[in-house]
Amino acid sequence: MKKALLWILVVSFALIRPVYAEEWLPVREKSLEVQAGSPLDFSDILPETKIDENTRVIVTPAGKLAIANDAAKPQRFLCASLALSPASGGFPDHDAADRYALQLKRHGYNIARFHYVDAALMADRAKDFDFDPQVLDRVHYFMAALKRNGIYWIMDGLSSTRGAYGGYEDRWDLKGDLKVDAQITDAGFDHWLKFQQAFLGKVNPYTGIAPIRDPALVAIVPFNENGLEFDSMVQEGVRGSVFQKQLQPLFNDWLSKKYGSDDALKQKWGWWTKDGSLEDRSVALPTNRSERSERMRDLQSFFIDIELNATRRMTKALRDLGFRGIVLPYNNWPTIQTGISRSIQDAVAMNTYHDWVGSYEPGTSIEGKSSLEDGLRYLRTVGAARWLGRPFVITEYDHLFWNPYRYEAGLAAPAFAALQGWDVLCRHAHGPIVLAYGEDFRFKKQILPYAIALDPVARAGETLAALVFRRGDAKSTSLDIPFLVDGQKALPQGVNDMEPELLTRLGLVGAIGLQSVTDAKPGVVAVAPQREGETPMAIVAKLKDAGRVDPSAPADLDNGKVVSQTGELQLDAGAKALALRTPMTQALAFDKVGDGVELGAVSVKQADGRGLLSLSSLDGVPLKDSKRQLLILASDARNSGMRFRDADQHVIEDFG
Repeated sequence: MKKALLWILVVSFALIRPVYAEEWLPVREKSLEVQAGSPLDFSDILPETKIDENTRVIVTPAGKLAIANDAAKPQRFLCASLALSPASGGFPDHDAADRYALQLKRHGYNIARFHYVDAALMADRAKDFDFDPQVLDRVHYFMAALKRNGIYWIMDGLSSTRGAYGGYEDRWDLKGDLKVDAQITDAGFDHWLKFQQAFLGKVNPYTGIAPIRDPALVAIVPFNENGLEFDSMVQEGVRGSVFQKQLQPLFNDWLSKKYGSDDALKQKWGWWTKDGSLEDRSVALPTNRSERSERMRDLQSFFIDIELNATRRMTKALRDLGFRGIVLPYNNWPTIQTGISRSIQDAVAMNTYHDWVGSYEPGTSIEGKSSLEDGLRYLRTVGAARWLGRPFVITEYDHLFWNPYRYEAGLAAPAFAALQGWDVLCRHAHGPIVLAYGEDFRFKKQILPYAIALDPVARAGETLAALVFRRGDAKSTSLDIPFLVDGQKALPQGVNDMEPELLTRLGLVGAIGLQSVTDAKPGVVAVAPQREGETPMAIVAKLKDAGRVDPSAPADLDNGKVVSQTGELQLDAGAKALALRTPMTQALAFDKVGDGVELGAVSVKQADGRGLLSLSSLDGVPLKDSKRQLLILASDARNSGMRFRDADQHVIEDFG
């Protein structure tokens, strides 16, 4: 690591000396395995569940996740992302799988997401569904090892656009039409279904039961990130068109049923009907994604109909195979249109990123900005896409390397998720941990985006997340602020319109999410179905008048100075500061500290650089009485030899 300089003075009831480091010592120890009984072994304070039929994860009447034999107690799940490709070492052998699963338990994880398993099974395979037998054996054994350690599973039905077709070497690239075909063609759906039968439907020899019927399997994402608009956007450069051409005849059939004639269509669309006619089914799809028109509004309704039908069809197929868990289609892209597509689901999953990185190639850039400066927009945006009263799962999130403010995620994501009452939190990664430094695989030679296992900043954040989120140190708010939805009446003219950013700031106060107008309770303060004219401060004023928010608590959503309804989370966006004050954990993410910040048992007096500081009780009693505590200090970490193309270090030349 490079030289680092950080001056921070911390005062608590126990003496903590100021930290002053001019140069870090080189790391000699290669092992990263947490030792039993050490302060970082959370297996005692976060005990495992023996997974069997009595401990299936269920959805309670209140829309929370719980263990079947303890249904009155909602459960939070900290998720280990397992996107194990050959570049990251692939799936471990049996010995390593046992050690890895044990380490995940000690780190505090109680669920794992299997991502791109189809690509791993089909790597270098020439024939359809010709799974690599060694990889299949390792996947099966790893699933069993996780289950033995009380770690449940989330599965992607398919992740790769190549599915289980043989003969492809680009399985981790965004190429191919299977995500669309599985929704609109019988051949595509049949391919998707065959994979569920061939992998999830076959008995795992190490558990004695097919994964799809195993109580360890909590949720299935039928096809990762397969929304019609999102897939068309990411593949526009590959396909050479804004929308997939195979959608055009289906769109014409849909328009014909709705309007019946060109005259009726023209009356609604105006001049947009110049591109083709219904008579010969030649009405064109939009050629500009930014178009705002009645045509684009109808295209969204068309997408909704396809996605609702695909949800029903895929869910039924999984149920017919014996699946009793949660089905999570369309797990990203928080647009108004996709929100309506998710309206029939029993639960919702979403992916979200701050300062997203799409490539490891030289010239890739980041913005390098703080997530606190924009009031945690990446978290608020997906929060507004959930449906209240149903489980909510974050299948992917991250504040990515090499952003210098990524220490914020270790506090912001788990604390915000806890406030909102989210059920599963999964920081995306090739794998969340490694057993040792020095593994000879492409993605394990240095810190990279999505390689959080080797990033001490991300790992510190995940450690804090285990306490703040999974242990429950941060409370959930009792205040719901519904964003009312009246069917498709408020569909916008733009295909990528989302909930107004200003209104999502209400998520800094209470829990936000969608709710049908038919489910709205009389007298509840809510955001009206027509968002125009609604302001966050007007909603806050109504909440204060109704006695739902403390009138004395800061709630300046326009300027980002706000304390949550729980009183535990405090944001000062202008200062790039976020504080958490709970009995068990007190923490501060800061850009700098000049005048001092009182957290309770901890006071941060001064800091001349940015970072995250937290103190947590480890002996089950509040910090003020605790004798065993964990102190976390995280700032930044870089690979030696990193090079950039610009002075601000936003454009990468070499990861070092």
